[in-house]
Amino acid sequence: MRYEGRIFRPPSEGRSYILQATIGCRHNACAFCDMYKEKRFRIRTEEEIVEDLHMAAAAGYRPKRVFIADGDALSIGTQDLLRILQAIGTILPACERIGIYGTAQDILEKGEGQLRMLKEAGLGIVYLGLESGSDKILKKMRKGVSASEMIEAAKLAKRAGMPLSVTAISGLGGISDLEEHAQMTGSVLSAMDPDYIGLLTLMLEPGTEVYKWTREGSFIVPGPRDVLFETKLLVEQLGVSDCTFRSNHASNYVNLKAHLPHEKDVLLQQIDRALQGHSFKPEGHRML
Repeated sequence: MRYEGRIFRPPSEGRSYILQATIGCRHNACAFCDMYKEKRFRIRTEEEIVEDLHMAAAAGYRPKRVFIADGDALSIGTQDLLRILQAIGTILPACERIGIYGTAQDILEKGEGQLRMLKEAGLGIVYLGLESGSDKILKKMRKGVSASEMIEAAKLAKRAGMPLSVTAISGLGGISDLEEHAQMTGSVLSAMDPDYIGLLTLMLEPGTEVYKWTREGSFIVPGPRDVLFETKLLVEQLGVSDCTFRSNHASNYVNLKAHLPHEKDVLLQQIDRALQGHSFKPEGHRML
């Protein structure tokens, strides 16, 4: 297998074979993110991708899951993606689920019909970064999309029958916009009604705009108790129909898990116990 630069994947794809179909992220302008700053976005050729699959098979890989990276792989043309999905099924026949990173723009560009085609061809889940439900924070963080577009994309994926996992980032509003971030993110997640919610926690990465704002003093990063209080506000706002909630990323101060809505009270109790017990992951143990 050949990889260019650092490789990232969701926690639930920890045992997956990572297939790097794109290099970097098409947007690559978010103020909080340095994941793909060293890369210039491009889509790898179909020949390279298929060759990597054959290399994995020759090395004895028999993965049950395949994750298509990098950060914006759903931007690949639909016909090209269909051939990639077919190649995965042929070359790695033990694969039971294929996941991919996608943006709201990607989903909206694909449309319901193309998403349905991809699902029928084997694409099993799309991971979408909401980050915040506040338009104010989304604009400041240069996400390039509005909360209403996020909701529209989620509803489109739902109509197409495409399972959707949505991530948000605790602390992204700083101390000044902590409550707005929590309440608006909870509200937008409720409107999106995804199958999975993944909560990460803001990490300060040198070279990002957020890191610079922090050094200048214009952005104050919430501490562990602030983050847990914000999480409680967010969860209280949540109204989803059938959703697995996880806060088990390496960046999180506390691991949380529940199935919503019926375990909402259990989740809030987990948060309260963490707040009372101060059982937070040490800062030096957090990572992307």
